[in-house]
Amino acid sequence: MTISNSEWEIMRVVWTKSQTTSSEILAVLSQKTDWTASTIKTLLKRLVDKGYLTTTRRGKSFIYSELMSEEDAQNAQADELFDKFCQRKHGAIIRHLVDKTPMTLDDIDQLQALLLAKKASAVEEVACNCVPGQCRCHEHVEVRE
Repeated sequence: MTISNSEWEIMRVVWTKSQTTSSEILAVLSQKTDWTASTIKTLLKRLVDKGYLTTTRRGKSFIYSELMSEEDAQNAQADELFDKFCQRKHGAIIRHLVDKTPMTLDDIDQLQALLLAKKASAVEEVACNCVPGQCRCHEHVEVRE
């Protein structure tokens, strides 16, 4: 399930702290936003409803903890993003990301190893996953006479 940019800000704090309160989140995010305590609580409720967070009561406070890891959430969001585009364009998007992303030598080594392993299952041509009219792939071009 998609989460908003504001909800991502909240989740980043929760992932960093493992367990946290709305007050702690407000203290962290006040360096970056002008959100009120009620804004934070509204966003936290949405994240609980969406299954990203769990909450337990401790005295008068609620403690928020992740139900979804940061890596799982990032992967789900990336998958959702890529689902918006023709499968044939994924390679170009990945090339763009690699070009724009700062990387260590270790990152590059890992990426090269992944690409080398990916060669074993490479396809001759990536199949289009769009319905006719959604992209300009040759299999969807209408023949006009």
